[in-house]
Amino acid sequence: MELSLEEKKILLETALVSIKSVFTGEKIPKPDYRKHPVFNSHAGAFVTLTKTGSLRGCIGYIISDRPLFETVYDAAIQASQNDPRFPSVRQSEIKDLSIEISVLSEPFPLNNYDEIEIGKHGLILEEEGRRGLLLPQVPIEHHMNREQYLDAICQKSGFSPGYWKTKQLKFNAFTATVFCDSSISSESKAEKK
Repeated sequence: MELSLEEKKILLETALVSIKSVFTGEKIPKPDYRKHPVFNSHAGAFVTLTKTGSLRGCIGYIISDRPLFETVYDAAIQASQNDPRFPSVRQSEIKDLSIEISVLSEPFPLNNYDEIEIGKHGLILEEEGRRGLLLPQVPIEHHMNREQYLDAICQKSGFSPGYWKTKQLKFNAFTATVFCDSSISSESKAEKK
C-alpha cells in the first residue's frame, strides 16, 4: 500500500496519542478522509513498540473490518496494554518508546516453501487449531535464513522448530508497508534537502 510521508506521520502520531489517551483520556483527532482516502481502507495493521531496542509490545490485525486509521489507533492501545508477553506500558515509559507500524496487504496462499522471500513476505501459519504470524521484517532483524524463518513461525504457532519438515504446511503470506518514527525523521530530513 502506498502511503505518503504525511500519511505515515499522521498514523504514527495517531498511535502515540492513542497510547497517551489511556492515561489522559485525550480524544484522537479524526483525519480528513477526503484528503487521505487511504485511511478508509480496511487493510490490516500491526503496531510494534520497542524501548531501548527491545520489544515492548506488538499487536495488530491481519484483516480489519474498520478503517485503517481506527485499526492503527486500536492496535497501538492493544500493543501498549494487552500484549500478554509484557506488563502494560506505564505512562512514564511513553517518552522512551519507539513506534513501528506495518500496514498489511491481503493474505495470499503460498504453494511451497521456495516461494517465501525473506524480507518481503510475512507468514501466517494456521494448523491444528493454532495460528502464528511473523511480520516480514522479523527475519531481517534477526538475521534468519528461510529455514530459520520456518522454524520461528512453527514455534510462534506452538509447534517444535522443525515441524515444517514433517509435512508440507499450508502458509499464507502477506507484504507490508513498514515505517517507524525514526525512519520518518530521516525521510523528512531528506525531503528538506
